[in-house]
Amino acid sequence: MFSLQSIFGKKDRFFGLLESSAQEARTSVQNLVKLSNDIENPPTANEFGYSRKKDKEITNEIRSAVYTTFVTALEREDIEELSNALYKIPKTVEKFSQRVMLAPQHVRGINFSGQIKLLEQATEIVLQLVQCLRDGMNLEKVKELNDRLQYIEGEADKHMMTLYKDLFCGNHEPVQVIVLKDLYELLEKIIDKCRDAGNVVAQIVLKNS
Repeated sequence: MFSLQSIFGKKDRFFGLLESSAQEARTSVQNLVKLSNDIENPPTANEFGYSRKKDKEITNEIRSAVYTTFVTALEREDIEELSNALYKIPKTVEKFSQRVMLAPQHVRGINFSGQIKLLEQATEIVLQLVQCLRDGMNLEKVKELNDRLQYIEGEADKHMMTLYKDLFCGNHEPVQVIVLKDLYELLEKIIDKCRDAGNVVAQIVLKNS
């Protein structure tokens, strides 16, 4: 594996494809930032869907290339696993945005910024982790970044408990409780998808260290 990396190194096409996929995940969350800043005038569904569709194209390209590329710096199973993990981020973001737009009357005045700020940090770290694959698989750096990702997930879990406490305090209508619980849990799921992608990168690097 080391010899393959030294021969093909940064020229391996899969590094670029995986980085593009991680960037689309990050872009999808940046659209959530726009949404949280102006919940009354959210971005269009097309803006959210574009990142998911673009990432789907990248995922399909990776899936096709895995079976047609003779030699790769990464194992094919690892490439596919990471590609699938990355795609689930914008896919879940799009699901969240669709549900917000279906029930705007129930989210007016609701502040999602706490979770979304954590998501911004998480997707930035995921991108950095994926870039580490091209940059030489520095085990120490990957561990540091993945530890930060795990910390963010822990903070998200704590924040989720605060949201639950507010949700069930009796100040919201029953229908709104159902809607908000679903939306909060979708945001939590996106952070979980970021964690999953980070763990895949960490496993790849550990395997090749």
